[in-house]
Amino acid sequence: MSIGTSSETSTDEFEPGPGAQRTGATELTTASPATRASGAKVFLDRIFSITLRGSTVSREIRGGLVTFFTMAYIVILNPLILGGFNASSAPLDVTGAFLPAAQVGAVTGLTAGVLTILFGIFANLPFGLAAGLGINSFLAVAVVKDVSWPEAMGLVVINGVLIVLFGVTGARTAIFRAVPRELKAAITVGIGLFIAFIGFVDSGFVRGTQAGPPVQLGDNGSITTLPTLVFVIGLVLMGILVARKIQGGLLIGIVATTALAMLVEAIWHIGPSGPKNPGGWHLNTPVLSGRLVSIPDLSLVGHFDLFGAFSRIGLLAGLTLVFTLVFTNFFDAMGTMTGLAKGAGLAQKDGTFPRLKAAFIIEGFGAVLGGVNSGSSNTVYVDSASGIGEGARTGLASVVTGALFLGSMFLTPLTSVVPLEVASSALVVVGTMMAGQIREIDFRKFSVALPSFLTIVTMPLTYSIANGIGAGFVTWVLVRSASGKARKIHPLMWVVAAGFVVYFVRGPLGHLIGA
Repeated sequence: MSIGTSSETSTDEFEPGPGAQRTGATELTTASPATRASGAKVFLDRIFSITLRGSTVSREIRGGLVTFFTMAYIVILNPLILGGFNASSAPLDVTGAFLPAAQVGAVTGLTAGVLTILFGIFANLPFGLAAGLGINSFLAVAVVKDVSWPEAMGLVVINGVLIVLFGVTGARTAIFRAVPRELKAAITVGIGLFIAFIGFVDSGFVRGTQAGPPVQLGDNGSITTLPTLVFVIGLVLMGILVARKIQGGLLIGIVATTALAMLVEAIWHIGPSGPKNPGGWHLNTPVLSGRLVSIPDLSLVGHFDLFGAFSRIGLLAGLTLVFTLVFTNFFDAMGTMTGLAKGAGLAQKDGTFPRLKAAFIIEGFGAVLGGVNSGSSNTVYVDSASGIGEGARTGLASVVTGALFLGSMFLTPLTSVVPLEVASSALVVVGTMMAGQIREIDFRKFSVALPSFLTIVTMPLTYSIANGIGAGFVTWVLVRSASGKARKIHPLMWVVAAGFVVYFVRGPLGHLIGA
């Protein structure tokens, strides 16, 4: 299946409205505004197969809005991870240089916008793409202590080129098809628990402890902060709206809870969370202040060194870093897309979904463009499930989300109004929806139950989709083969499981071989 083609697209001929002439030039000048609007809907319907997937233009627009507002935090968070306002507030590379936060924010919005629009047009799926949180943290913590920032971004570009090649050759699709149906369902459930856990942690509803159990409810088992209370109110409100099948329930809930958060901040002046203010808002403070429009600084575009890292740290060490990037990128995205497609009702019984190859290629290109723009590898976001929960089923929702990301370059204050506590409410609601796929797993067969269970619980407990997939793959191959079902295991499952074994021991293995 080639990019930009789809067997799903409606073949109905365009029929002009009653107020239009039959000739194209006259039609554009004599049609009424209502007819032109209807014509635009027909055009969008044919491009994105909206009716065929049981959706509407308005539902796609709402879904795109919800996905953006759920993902918008990345425009603020990515600069905090990769950059800073000065040398003391930013991760320094091996040369002592850092990435300016304002420039990182600009390229974050630019890259996410371009990629999400491309994904919507060519893959026709309601998935948003942005800088991957796992990889950007890996770059900031582990990679730039040995190489410069341009060299680190060069490694990201190489990683992206390899993933694109996997997509173009069909290797990625073949691996996807080799995954058993039960593991695909487990991946969906695991992602649901993962994003719900992210929501609980980001809202402060679940916190780590200094002693005793690893996590607890709020502060010493009690909700003690107003931002967390706003999260609970938002969760209940969105849950009620979704349960009552109110159209736009998640979007209404996000807007209403954000308004509540702004009111709470205006009355109590809570401020941002920090060491001296642990009860503050996480990431975004719900306040509109100062200029709403700013000109983005895109100086980081093209600021990468493709092969410099290999000259600095050697071929073997460089390849080890590339291997880690590829494995994380490859399987994080594969798992995320599996879960999102199932959540949208677009997956077939074998877990495949429309324009699978195109989706893999565009997602791989996200790593290339992210490295070229110095904003880190971009990938499909599990937060897209919020827009799917709102009813999005086509790429039109992604086009809307992407356009808003492009606008976010100029409207940073607006993107930072929605606090993380509000977005977290939506994540928990959507995680609940995704967890329903557990009904497809037959837990009466222990050789199926154990790999599925490990896939599900490893994702939230290790904060990694790739780790959960790896745990499931390895145990599936080992337990199923030891149970006398080795012949039923696809050969690619053995190859990927072996790769995950290397991935899980890459730390000591790297020390052993001197990388």
